[in-house]
Amino acid sequence: MEPAAAAAGEGQRFKRIPRQAWSGNLELDPLLNENLDQWPHLNELVQCYKADFVKDDGKYGRYESVAPPSFQNQIFEGPDTDIETELQLGNDRHSKPEDATEDDTPSTSGRQIYETEPSASSSKVHCSLSPLPAYEPAFDWENERSLIFGQRVPESLPAISNRFLHGLKITVKVLSLSFQAGLVEPFSGTICLYNRDRREKLSEDFYFHLLPTDMLDSQISLDRRGVFSLDAPSPSVCLLIQLEKAATEEGGVTPSVYSRKEPVHLTDKEKQKLQVWSRIMPYKESFAWAMIPLFEGNHAGGLGDAASPSSPLAPSISGSSSQDSIVDPISKLTLDGKLNHYSSGSSVIVEISNLNKVKESYIEDSLHDPKRKVHKPVKGVLRLEVEKLHDGHNDVDNVSEGGSMANDLKDGDLNNGRCSRSSFDGLRTSLNSSAAAQKYAHHNGKTSSADNGDNFQAFDFRTMTRSEPFSQLFHCLYVYPLTVSLSRKRNLFIRVELRKDDSDIRKPPLEAVHPRERNTMLQKWGHTQIAVGTRMASYHDEVKISLPALLTPQHHLVFTFFHVDLQMKLEAPKPVIVGYSVLPLSTHIQLLSDVSLPILRELVPHYLQESGKERMDYLEDGKTVFRLRLRLCSSLFPVNERIRDFFVEYDRHTLHTSPPWGSELLEAINSLKNVESTALLQFLQPILNMLLHLIGDGGETLQVAAFRAMVNILTRVQQESSDGAERNRFLINYVDFAFDDFGDRQAPVYPGLSTVWGSLARSKAKGYRVGPVYDDVLAMAWFFLELIVKSMGLEQSRLFYHNLPLGEDVPPLQLKEGVFRCIMQLFDCLLTEVHERCKKGLSLAKRLNSTLAFFCYDLLSIIEPRQVFELVSLYMDKFAGVCQSVLHDCKLTFLQIICDHDLFVEMPGRDPSDRNYLSSVLIQEIFLTLDHDDLSQRAKAARILVVLLCKHEFDARYQKSEDKLYIAQLYFPLIGQILDEMPVFYNLNAVEKREVLVVILQIIRNLDDATLIKAWQQSIARTRLFFKLLEECITHFEHNKTGDSMLLGASSRSPEVERPASPKYSERLSPSVNAYLSEASRHEIRGTPENGYMWNRVSPQLSSPNQPYSLREALAQAQSSRIGSTARALRESLHPVLRQKLELWEENLSTAVSLEVLGITDKFSVAAGTRSITTDYAKLDCITSILMGLLSRSQPLAFWKAFLPVVYNIFNLHGATLMARENDRFLKQIAFHLLRLAVFRNDSIRKRAVVGLQILVRNSFNYFKNTTRLRVMLTITLSELMSDVQVTQMKSDGSLEESGEARRLRKSLEEMADVRSKDLLKDCGLPVNALEAAPEGSSDNRWSWVEVKHLSKCLVQALDAGLEHALLGSVVTVDRYAAAEGFYKLAMAYAPVPDLHIMWLLHLCDAHQEMQSWAEAAQCAVGVAGVIMQALVGRNDAVWSKEHVSSLRKICPIVSADVCAEASAAEVEGYGASKLTVDSAVKYLQLANKLFAQAELYHFCASIQELIIPVYKSRRSYGQLAKCHTSLTNIYESILEQEASPIPFIDATYYRVGFYGERFGKLNKKEYVFRELRDVRLGDIMEKLSHIYEAKMDGNHTLHIIPDSRQVNADELQPGVCYLQITAVDPVREDEDLGSRRERIFSLSTGTVRARVFDRFLFDTPFTKNGKTQGGLEDQWKRRTVLQTEGSFPALVNRLLVTKSESLEFSPVENAIGMIETRTAALRNELEEPRSSEGDQLPRLQSLQRILQGSVAVQVNSGVLSVCTAFLSGEPATRLRSQELQQLIAALLEFMAVCKRAIRVHFRLIGEEDQEFHTQLVNGFQSLTAELSHYIPAILSEL
Repeated sequence: MEPAAAAAGEGQRFKRIPRQAWSGNLELDPLLNENLDQWPHLNELVQCYKADFVKDDGKYGRYESVAPPSFQNQIFEGPDTDIETELQLGNDRHSKPEDATEDDTPSTSGRQIYETEPSASSSKVHCSLSPLPAYEPAFDWENERSLIFGQRVPESLPAISNRFLHGLKITVKVLSLSFQAGLVEPFSGTICLYNRDRREKLSEDFYFHLLPTDMLDSQISLDRRGVFSLDAPSPSVCLLIQLEKAATEEGGVTPSVYSRKEPVHLTDKEKQKLQVWSRIMPYKESFAWAMIPLFEGNHAGGLGDAASPSSPLAPSISGSSSQDSIVDPISKLTLDGKLNHYSSGSSVIVEISNLNKVKESYIEDSLHDPKRKVHKPVKGVLRLEVEKLHDGHNDVDNVSEGGSMANDLKDGDLNNGRCSRSSFDGLRTSLNSSAAAQKYAHHNGKTSSADNGDNFQAFDFRTMTRSEPFSQLFHCLYVYPLTVSLSRKRNLFIRVELRKDDSDIRKPPLEAVHPRERNTMLQKWGHTQIAVGTRMASYHDEVKISLPALLTPQHHLVFTFFHVDLQMKLEAPKPVIVGYSVLPLSTHIQLLSDVSLPILRELVPHYLQESGKERMDYLEDGKTVFRLRLRLCSSLFPVNERIRDFFVEYDRHTLHTSPPWGSELLEAINSLKNVESTALLQFLQPILNMLLHLIGDGGETLQVAAFRAMVNILTRVQQESSDGAERNRFLINYVDFAFDDFGDRQAPVYPGLSTVWGSLARSKAKGYRVGPVYDDVLAMAWFFLELIVKSMGLEQSRLFYHNLPLGEDVPPLQLKEGVFRCIMQLFDCLLTEVHERCKKGLSLAKRLNSTLAFFCYDLLSIIEPRQVFELVSLYMDKFAGVCQSVLHDCKLTFLQIICDHDLFVEMPGRDPSDRNYLSSVLIQEIFLTLDHDDLSQRAKAARILVVLLCKHEFDARYQKSEDKLYIAQLYFPLIGQILDEMPVFYNLNAVEKREVLVVILQIIRNLDDATLIKAWQQSIARTRLFFKLLEECITHFEHNKTGDSMLLGASSRSPEVERPASPKYSERLSPSVNAYLSEASRHEIRGTPENGYMWNRVSPQLSSPNQPYSLREALAQAQSSRIGSTARALRESLHPVLRQKLELWEENLSTAVSLEVLGITDKFSVAAGTRSITTDYAKLDCITSILMGLLSRSQPLAFWKAFLPVVYNIFNLHGATLMARENDRFLKQIAFHLLRLAVFRNDSIRKRAVVGLQILVRNSFNYFKNTTRLRVMLTITLSELMSDVQVTQMKSDGSLEESGEARRLRKSLEEMADVRSKDLLKDCGLPVNALEAAPEGSSDNRWSWVEVKHLSKCLVQALDAGLEHALLGSVVTVDRYAAAEGFYKLAMAYAPVPDLHIMWLLHLCDAHQEMQSWAEAAQCAVGVAGVIMQALVGRNDAVWSKEHVSSLRKICPIVSADVCAEASAAEVEGYGASKLTVDSAVKYLQLANKLFAQAELYHFCASIQELIIPVYKSRRSYGQLAKCHTSLTNIYESILEQEASPIPFIDATYYRVGFYGERFGKLNKKEYVFRELRDVRLGDIMEKLSHIYEAKMDGNHTLHIIPDSRQVNADELQPGVCYLQITAVDPVREDEDLGSRRERIFSLSTGTVRARVFDRFLFDTPFTKNGKTQGGLEDQWKRRTVLQTEGSFPALVNRLLVTKSESLEFSPVENAIGMIETRTAALRNELEEPRSSEGDQLPRLQSLQRILQGSVAVQVNSGVLSVCTAFLSGEPATRLRSQELQQLIAALLEFMAVCKRAIRVHFRLIGEEDQEFHTQLVNGFQSLTAELSHYIPAILSEL
């Protein structure tokens, strides 16, 4: 650590500040330069005013902070925002030079546009902000210190002009004088401040001279200004201006020419006369006067009323109006007055035209006499420039908002409504520059406009009556001759001089009179004006005389009276002496005295002596005809006699001229108690110095007396001065500046002071009565302690001043044993007082406590710190442990003060081996306090910590990393204590937790890895607690912007919820930020806020409602309208710039904390990688819980950029543990959050999510060689995410479309399998080979892109299924087919995850049941059972085997084989195992059984029962078995019944539907086979489909149904029309010969078990080749179309896509042959079918009758006959090939033969009732035979 003191030069703590002289001449008057050594008290006094101030630079703490960090805008992206890109675009736009400047671009989002440069994010996370500065972004050390109880406040330098608070100065400069008659003779005059109410002169006169232009002498210029000081503006303060001119020549030009009515110019002759006379006439007479009120006070200076026309500076009395405008009474023009007291030239030009002419001499007091005659006004104008200055230390900074300054002026204009404002110097200068200018310019009353330094500082007479210590040397007498009354008229003037003795009148008098001209020496005498031709001469002159340092009785004034003739004779007129007056000074020294004297004719030698009085000759019979006034202004000569006595006795004591017992001195000391307070204060410094001198080297009696007197004086000063502060400012100034410990002229004071005071303390401790003095001593303890310390400090720096090598620290002062013992006793005694009085709750105790703390604080810099530690440990012993609240508060304050020491960090321990003693005490105590019952104490303790750490963090001295490390190690034990006692931490409230957490993070941030690892080595539980703290950090500093809840499973909290006792604006930042904000809201935002907007403030009177009002008003409005009820509303009421700042800070805090925690986790994982710490290596729950905490909260871009490398490293080191089963939950969450981020619009985040997923895949390859388990994981998480992500969005027309999120998610999933991912890795800060998965020790890369592509495809499929399902949202109820398909797709997409697969299958099952599609519903149930069975078979824990599974697959083809492996891999926590039991399988099998029965597909029921039976067998539940067999019996009976039915059983109807048209979307140009209920006819399905798809048509599309089943060429269809083609189709059995030309009759199918599973369908379409729509049989061709579907019916859905369609064509004759063969076959089938018993004749008879009737009944014989007419008659027969002809004839013959057989059988079967029908059949057959014989003669012989 660098020595801090080196900064203060060569180890110098003390800074000498030279006094600034008040009235130009620093040198004392020559009269004072006598030998002062014989007058010790004078020496002391002069020393007081001349000596430099000595200021201890370090006393109030020195703190150089580094600039606070600049905050970047942290970008918190939501899923749908891309602020990063917006900002980049914005910045690109800014960088074009011709664009508007940065300042003009308002930020759109209401956030400030800061430059966001992407910080090169390395894997080292430490490049980021540290959390502390973001937590305390407005850290202000001064301010934090000022909040400490009893904080010492430094005073500014004692103002030189003796003014501390009243800092108003007026400068006056005379510009010109002009008369109507013309200015030809010189004029001169005086200006002073005058109180017209009290008729009292407030300042000495300022002389000025005005010459006519032609007499201008180059030496005399009018630059000179008079500077007058004022306490406060008051309406009674005026400028009194008195003009004089050369006395008028008798018979010459009279002054009345200047007041003539008619404007006559002086004639040349008059001019000449005047000029000549004024050159030879040295004596002046009064000419005119004017009185100008500076302030107008009769109305509350609002804007409406102008200041009175006669006042240049009117005060703004109403504090509320912060305007001090220059009001123009004529035009009521207001300028924005804010500038006035910034611009240094707030000067006003005053034209005075009401000069009152005077005819005779006068005294000032008579000016206001009501009896006075008013003379004619002078026709002329005097122009002055009046300007007001603020005193130097009223800096711009403490201009309070409300009244801008306590004493603002309203610069009005003056005089009879005429005004000219010709110069507002720099009124419009910019605020900033002038503020700076003003700061330095006004330091010594100079104004910036008169830099020549030649200003006349008029002495302020009120200095003499003020209760303040004199701060500089003045020693003058002002003499005012008033009247002389003589018996005859004379032209009389008076000469004044000061003489040292009366031995000889011819000796020259002392040069002591101040001249009227500038730059001349002191003169021997001064003159008054002439009182012309009067018996009663009056004067208003002021003669200023410097006095000698010591007045002897011989010093006296001599007044000489002269008469002069005022006319030209031969030479200039000569004055004649009339008489003398004499005034001995020592008898008349008071502040103000009026004296009357007689006039002597002659002065004889020794005229002062009493003896000579008789011989003197008096005028006017010795009456006292000469009246005069004296005013003494001296800071050397006390008017108070008790003080004078004390001074005299002090001199005698010091010079040892007094008798040795010295009781007079004691009396003088004791009588100081009775001095009145003003005098006491004025001579406070010298008196204190002298008393200290006596305490330092007097005997014991004197010491005690002086000490008591001192205590008494201090107590009076403290009580009687007005400001009520705990440390009186006069005393502070004494200690801080004036006290110099006698500048090495004698021994230092501290040993004496310590002993006297120590003895007092001892006697108190022994229980003696110490009287009331003791309490006073306690109250003033601060003063004595600070004196003792300064005295030690001065001694220390003197000792080492000369012999200290440059740049070395001053070694500590070695205190003598006795002195230190005294100090210990003193400290102990005071400590006891604090302890005892505290319990009584006295405020004195708390003040005393702070005083003691500061005592230790100061001593630390001077004596050996270990000695101070003895005092501290004494204190800590007294206040040990958790004490009462009051005491505890004292203890904290004590620590707060001591630890604020500049060198706190560098303090040693108590033993040489220890570390910092103070910090260990501090940590101990703070931890204790956190457990204190009193909540305010806890908050205070937490605050102390934060402030201290901030102080170190921003300290310019400690910016090196080793310094930071050292500090972190100092505070590190705190973390240990918290970990040992976590409940203490948990009991804190949120604000305090944040404070403690920020401190912890800050400490850890600067620690080295070795120390950190030590902290993790103790025990698993402790390490876990450590990470609990980090989790708390994440929770407490989470950034939740409103509206972030979307997509974050975690934050369902609504931002409106007020947390209890939430601070004002921000709960995340430190409490002091709220103070900062409310402070900033109260003040305007001064200067320019960062983004360059000036928020213009309009004066409240002018602001119309639509203008931006000031912040104060906004806040007032906010509070009045009660929106202040929530913190959020308060936030809204903040000024936009502040709100932006606040948001920026919060974002940065949150970011910094997240990055910090991430960094620590990274370090931890590395340490865990080397197994050098203790933690649970099986689960690594520390790492996983932190990563989860970070991921589940909204994080900024900067975090995501740093996150990936860390995760990569962690997985590299601990992949096996993290990928293991135990960490399923963690893995799933990581997967979930990566997928969640893959949805983000911001590309930087999305890319990182993709790479994150790739890292997971890589680890999966690395540890499992495949991605099966990961696929299951990702599928699960994807399904969870889908419920959060909005995958669709409304289009303008109300329909849904895919949302951006879904598109981005798909893009991310596809990119995951993109082989070109190397650049992506580089972008994300990972090594290019990051994805190579080679287990240790082998070189083969297990990564397989194929498998990754498969994974990606599976996930995309799941996404698409979900998307499709969502898009159906609105039509689910209408389009049941699509709905079922949606569920089906989801079920298939989630096949790898049994749970999800089952879930969607069950949804699908429900949907089917609603549609009464029982077979499909049953298939779903079978599917579910299949999944479970497979899993069980795969696990070998079931009654089934693979054969059972394959028999199930025959029913439901979806039950595939390859799920087995995955089903077992899918044992992800919370998924899988639990539901997959034998019972659940049985449950779903039973459901399938029930549904198949409803669909009447009994053969399936049979197969299912056969699967249930083994279960019951193995369990031996015979009851259930009986039930099963009963139901089997029923099933087989139902099958028999179906087969026996004469009407063949149909379980469903099938239709082919073709879709053609854009609006069908994915269905366009596709064909499907629909499976419908068996009672659905073609018309029904047409109606159903039109209803579904009409809903989808918009205005531009119509729906048509293609009526026939021909092939459709999609390109020839009309655009804009959508077509449906619906055709009934027949299912095809597996073994069927599709090439056969026979017509297909369904009932011919054999009733085998497989017969109900179809995947091929056909339909026949007749057509002609000759283009006719219809033709005879001979033209009628037939096309048979066979459709192959994707999968077989009954399936899980109601429609299957046609995958393949083939067609065969049959010629007309083949058709005919086929038709006939079909009927033959049907009859033969009926005849040959075996029947179970003969009793079963009825069904057979019915079906036989039906077929026969259709074949031979007469009315329908057209069928066979038409074939014959078509093919066998005439022409067509010739066209047939002989082979076809043969076939046709053979078919016909066979048909007739079978018919004949059938009729015979029929006859056998019928009873009576059917005889008639049989006859008809026979007749029909015969007539048919006859008809046919025409074509085939052979038929007769055949039959």
